[in-house]
Amino acid sequence: MQEWFSFTWRGQVWLDERMFVFERTVGSRSRYRIAAESVWDPVNRRPFGRQVVLGSAERPPKVDLSKTEVVGTRHVGDAGALVWAAEQLEAVRLIDEACGMSGGPKVPSIGEMAVAVALQRTCAPSAKCDLPSVLERFLPRHCCLGPQAFSGQAFYRLAAGVTDDMLEKAQLALARAAIEKFEISADVLCFDTTNFDTFIATPTRNELARRGHAKSKRRDLRVVGLAVLASETGHVPLLYRTYPGNGSDQTVLTDCLGALKELHQALADAEGRPRAQRTLVRDGGSWSEQLELELNVAGYYTLISLPLGHNASKVALEFAAQRGQMKSLRGSLSSVRAARLVSAVGDLKRTLVVVESEELLRGQKRGIAVALRKAKSELRKVAKRLLKNGEKKSLSREGVEARVARALAREHLSDFVVVKIGGSDGRPTLAWNVDMAKRRELERTRLGRRVLCTDQHNWSTERVVSGFRGQWNVEEVFRRAKKGGIAPWGPSFQRVDPCLRLHTFATVLGLTLVSLAKLKLGFHGSAKAMMRELAGIRATLVRQETGKPGRRPTYLIPPKMTTTQRRAVEAFQLDRWMPELLSSRA
Repeated sequence: MQEWFSFTWRGQVWLDERMFVFERTVGSRSRYRIAAESVWDPVNRRPFGRQVVLGSAERPPKVDLSKTEVVGTRHVGDAGALVWAAEQLEAVRLIDEACGMSGGPKVPSIGEMAVAVALQRTCAPSAKCDLPSVLERFLPRHCCLGPQAFSGQAFYRLAAGVTDDMLEKAQLALARAAIEKFEISADVLCFDTTNFDTFIATPTRNELARRGHAKSKRRDLRVVGLAVLASETGHVPLLYRTYPGNGSDQTVLTDCLGALKELHQALADAEGRPRAQRTLVRDGGSWSEQLELELNVAGYYTLISLPLGHNASKVALEFAAQRGQMKSLRGSLSSVRAARLVSAVGDLKRTLVVVESEELLRGQKRGIAVALRKAKSELRKVAKRLLKNGEKKSLSREGVEARVARALAREHLSDFVVVKIGGSDGRPTLAWNVDMAKRRELERTRLGRRVLCTDQHNWSTERVVSGFRGQWNVEEVFRRAKKGGIAPWGPSFQRVDPCLRLHTFATVLGLTLVSLAKLKLGFHGSAKAMMRELAGIRATLVRQETGKPGRRPTYLIPPKMTTTQRRAVEAFQLDRWMPELLSSRA
């Protein structure tokens, strides 16, 4: 067995928690594969060892298939890839350092619990009460504790002692480790927010779960907000913030300024570039001149999509509508047209880029067509009611104006639907028509266009457009965290704020491990396709009938693997959990 190495942290002796797998002969015949680690006991102030039996190391004998039976399977590929990524980050140690020393010979620490929940959310999403049974199905282990130690009660006890400051410190440490060990480019970071539905009853006291603008359109549920800062390459979440469901994007980003400053310094130390310049990309929901200045002080350039109703956007759109201003870009963006100008946005000097997107234009046209159909139906109902049999009208002029305003409140309809309300207050009249000339002018000058605003004046127009398109990276992270994704946040049955915080931290940690595993494997497809490929690496548990008294022997049979799966065995060192994988061929 290899030796363990120790080091000192804050006056305490910490042991290197790398797990060592070896084989041991029990008695005179049976050999077993055993994993061992050494951990510091904060209560007794001494190190202790843990061991867990992974299974038999004996080769399966040649037997009659009629005398064998399959008793189950064990996850190897998906769980092993995530365990490997967590070991590269030293996730357990970093989280324990940030949250305080905890755990014991039979009690998991906060870091071990967070990694266990991250594995569960990613490989087999289920409730916390199912966590022990889920871990039992994993052949790779992130620690040498038995699955029964990771109960729902243990999760609640650990969550009660975790604060936002602890989790933020852990995030910064993990982000620095990811940048340093996986060489991720962090020059451009993407920020966005979303929220998740909860099933917490209204009388339940809770600060995070609030009624707000739910992304799922469910107005009857309380939601929890999540803001994520992800890298431009790799979709790696580097920083996140859990906030009340009724909060705004601008408020959340303002609250994250302190963490952004620390993240900037941590990433600079990891990259070895103390004067590194980073650009923060975000959508138009968080625009503020004061926020722009504060981000500049924190060391970030900004790239944002301005709302089209902003005065600077109107100036930029008028400039782009002039003949010859929209020009095709170069390189891979040759199908995109853009116009560029330098203008004042409030008191700030900014570079504005008007980008034309055919996909956005088609989507807006579809939305306008649906909204116009509904508006025409509503206007016909109002006009029919006003002309019905010449009777005394039940609608007043104010009532007609209110219904017309509601009908034309969607999708730029008021720009090209001309409405005339005449008559007296007691007997109003209504006439309307669709001005096709105005509609074509709207499509030519405004629809399908975005106004990008940045203080990166030295960037080319192509770099500005490609940098903003990187915003889909954080949106991809949200898709992975939604229902049906790789590491879904819900369904969450937590009821108190500390449990929601630790649950969200573990979910984001699972997303981080998936992104790092995808980078290591060099998989060119989607992350979901990669996880399906890795999930195919499963060991089949076979039991042999010997006809003799005593416990029947059980063996692990390797699967038939594809080329990608064989690469995964080498990349994530899956053979340490199951050496038979090296001899498996497609």
